[in-house]
Amino acid sequence: MGNSFKKSFLIFLLLFSVLFLDAQEDLIPMPQQITWRSEKLDISKGLMLIAGGSIAHNELEIAERIFKNQGVDVFNDKKDLPKFRLAIVSHIEGIESPEGYQLSINTDGISVLGTTAKGIFYGLQTLSQFTVFDKKISFVEIKDEPAFSFRGFLLDVGRNYQPVKMIKEQIDIMANYKLNVLHFHFTEDIAWRLESKKYPGLTDAKIMTRWPGKFYTVQEFQELIDYCTERHILFLPEIDMPGHSQAFERYFGVNMQNKQGIKYVKELLKEFSETFPKLKHFHIGGDEVKISNRQFMPEITQYVESLGYKTYGWHPGSNLERSTIRQMWMGGPEAIDSISGLQCVDSKHLYLNHMDPLETVTTLFFRRFAEQSVESNQLSGAILCSWPDRAVSKPEDMFLQNAIYPGMITFAERIWKGSGESGWKANLPSEQSTSLQQFKEFENRLLIHKIKYFTNLPFPYVKQTDLQWELIGPFDNKGDLSKVFSIERDPFAEDLKVYKTQIGGTVILRHWWADVIPGVIDTPHENTTFYARTKIWSNREETRSFWIGFHNISRSYSSDSPPAGSWDELQSQVFVNLEKVEPPLWKQAGQQGELEIPLLDEGYSYREPTRIQLRKGWNEILIKLPVSGFKGKDWKNPVKWMFTFIPYQ
Repeated sequence: MGNSFKKSFLIFLLLFSVLFLDAQEDLIPMPQQITWRSEKLDISKGLMLIAGGSIAHNELEIAERIFKNQGVDVFNDKKDLPKFRLAIVSHIEGIESPEGYQLSINTDGISVLGTTAKGIFYGLQTLSQFTVFDKKISFVEIKDEPAFSFRGFLLDVGRNYQPVKMIKEQIDIMANYKLNVLHFHFTEDIAWRLESKKYPGLTDAKIMTRWPGKFYTVQEFQELIDYCTERHILFLPEIDMPGHSQAFERYFGVNMQNKQGIKYVKELLKEFSETFPKLKHFHIGGDEVKISNRQFMPEITQYVESLGYKTYGWHPGSNLERSTIRQMWMGGPEAIDSISGLQCVDSKHLYLNHMDPLETVTTLFFRRFAEQSVESNQLSGAILCSWPDRAVSKPEDMFLQNAIYPGMITFAERIWKGSGESGWKANLPSEQSTSLQQFKEFENRLLIHKIKYFTNLPFPYVKQTDLQWELIGPFDNKGDLSKVFSIERDPFAEDLKVYKTQIGGTVILRHWWADVIPGVIDTPHENTTFYARTKIWSNREETRSFWIGFHNISRSYSSDSPPAGSWDELQSQVFVNLEKVEPPLWKQAGQQGELEIPLLDEGYSYREPTRIQLRKGWNEILIKLPVSGFKGKDWKNPVKWMFTFIPYQ
């Protein structure tokens, strides 16, 4: 498809959404209360902006830009035009959160009310998603506020450096979707990536084991802090202590936990507080480390708090103080112990690097944070995490290997709206369920946003709710993964019994975390082969692109690359109209996993789609899914029994 044709097609889809979906139904996150009316406000001659003195310059600029970008002039002195009013008020009926707002479009014009500047800002973010068509905008009444006040996104730039411009891009998208905490993880075993005036050698290239010499100057760091502040985003820096600190040890020649190490740590913390005095929240890390000095964390915590910070730390992890907010990262879906009285934020099963891209949207859409529908005294919210543990060839690869933007938007919807469903889900629910209909409605909005706002950005997600599979099995392969069964000769034979139907582009038969995330197979057994079949219609004989994948490699493990001549190590296969679809010619076939060896084409979202010849009419698709054991050859190569097969638009 040529670029000009593709662009025209995308514009057509956008206009279709404007005309037939009433355009405004694509809001993300969808407001808590929203009432549409059939009338539209004519703004063809422009708008008159009326704003009180308490409205910040930043919000005024946003208000003007919303309409100027759509060809509508905004004036300050033309009284005969429809009014565009921004006002901070003392109270809005039905709104309790300081981040809440009221947005009205009616015969009087457009009104955005909030009890704080944050409320005005979020009301404008919602308004910015409205489409002005033929210089008219739909009447609406919105009252909206978040279910959780702490809505975060973690960036790990310690392992893989990201340019400032790329970070700002993510901050902009966070702001657009009402996320309000940037958790900035900039120290690691690999590198310490913030300039220190006191110890400039800490960021020397020879101290770093990856992206040598890449770090953030004090000026760049302050620039990011200011950029967040302008967008009402809390900048939450993390210096991980005492673990993940080998870069510190390489430079100072001491462990953080001994007397001299503590001295250096305190000097760096004091320098940080004096360099960035406006920051009041600080993450002290504390995970994945052997504590040799039980007094280290209490002493450091007390010191950090003496500098004026509220502290955060990983849980489980080291011996945190009760005053420290716990960031939960390990264990299954369970409610917080209400008796403990500890304050928490949730990051369990919120690691994008462990998720298949299509699975990402499914999982996050249904997520219920710490089994709570709304904020409580002990749970203020959650942080979605982007952990690119494995080296990447270039920073952009992180966005293709992980569904960062689709995941961020889905997370933003869920944490703003609240609710979700109990337990963790990797697969879509059944066709008859209300849950699936809710997901379909969200997926439509997500894909409209992909067209409207992410045309030139990596967005590894395609519509998957139109694809329904029939699972056939189980067949006993007796440990022979290559064993052939009669279904391969006649996939739609009448005597084949359907085990279950499943909707989706990615189907997970058994998750590698099967104890907490159920797969499609209710009681999976080793030495088993299942088949998945479906039919795809084509209006003509054609060659079409498909995303095809099997064992999705986590970007945190040093997993092996697929062997030459195979889709995966389970000998999974794909047949289209009885013809075998050959696997890619892997760039590093059979490569033993190593965190410093970047993934190149091992996943469907970061390699060229597979081109398959289709015939006119119905095309029969058969996926073969053998498995022997579920343990895997080592912890770096867990068995995730799954497949992805979906047309790639």
